[in-house]
Amino acid sequence: MLDSNEAGRVAVARAGDQDEFSSLTEPYRHELQVHCYRMLGSLQEAEDMVQETFLRAWRRLETFEGRATLRAWLYKIATNACLDVLEKRPRRTLPPKAHSPTEPPQFPAPPVTEPIWLEPFPDDLIDDVEPTPEARYTAHESITLAFLTVLQLLPPRQRAVLLLCDVLDWSAREVAELLDMTVPAVNSALHRARVTLGKNYVSPEQPASLRLADPAIGALLDRFVETWEKADIPGLLALLREDVMLSMPPSPSWYFGRAAIGAMAEGMVFAGDARGRWRLLHTRANGEPAFGIYRRDEASGRYRAEAIQVVSFAGGTAQIQALTAFFNPDLFARFDLPSELE
Repeated sequence: MLDSNEAGRVAVARAGDQDEFSSLTEPYRHELQVHCYRMLGSLQEAEDMVQETFLRAWRRLETFEGRATLRAWLYKIATNACLDVLEKRPRRTLPPKAHSPTEPPQFPAPPVTEPIWLEPFPDDLIDDVEPTPEARYTAHESITLAFLTVLQLLPPRQRAVLLLCDVLDWSAREVAELLDMTVPAVNSALHRARVTLGKNYVSPEQPASLRLADPAIGALLDRFVETWEKADIPGLLALLREDVMLSMPPSPSWYFGRAAIGAMAEGMVFAGDARGRWRLLHTRANGEPAFGIYRRDEASGRYRAEAIQVVSFAGGTAQIQALTAFFNPDLFARFDLPSELE
């Protein structure tokens, strides 16, 4: 239920005051964006869905009766907007979930431009979201690529139920009201979603906040940058698990294991005189360390944006289990990274 102050402000907005409407809804922008990203796996689509949510809310404001909070009403609109999108397009994933690994010396396949790949999400957009300590999955865990790839296996309505119950910690009754379902139907959908998640996903032993603050992880990341900028292939491979995976969306190709990645690096990434070819800038994405990767333009000597690379670790160890390089220079602005370096 609305408190008297919020009810009064809603009444002012309903009378046509768009500024009052914006002041009421803007505080929920980031958390709605995170929710839509979990639903859709796309940062751009999540931003579009928040705008669509606010547009629908403004147009339908006269139907808002205040029996639920404004936040719950906005989540209802956002969730249903996402469900509408998911009816019209394929689910998103990452190459290791969709294709067999590529064997060196085979080069990566051309990019797939259809919207089938997950996109990275800047951590600073989730840092502002209020944590839910009682939830089954924390805000940062539920944004990791490992969690998202499994989440996308769920049918859209199961996905929505699991996110609302196990990430946002809403009750089955609240979710039933939001999705126009019965409580038994919500509980059934949640059970099936949890079974699928349990078969395909293992929670990390260490929370993301502790993992990112671990001095061993920090030292490893410093060495990671050094090996790239010095084109030190043996040094790079020493940081990787034996069963490491490297994927490069939008290419469907990916490489499995240190040996395959070493051969690919030698034949492609660090081929020839590669010392100084690459520069890396630290950032964070999907609850993990990440880097903006820049390649030197031989004509100008400047470094051009190439990819946002997310670095995922194995459990609580300081070993790299997965490298996911999103080759899309347009992403750099979303991470507040420059498009070029001197």
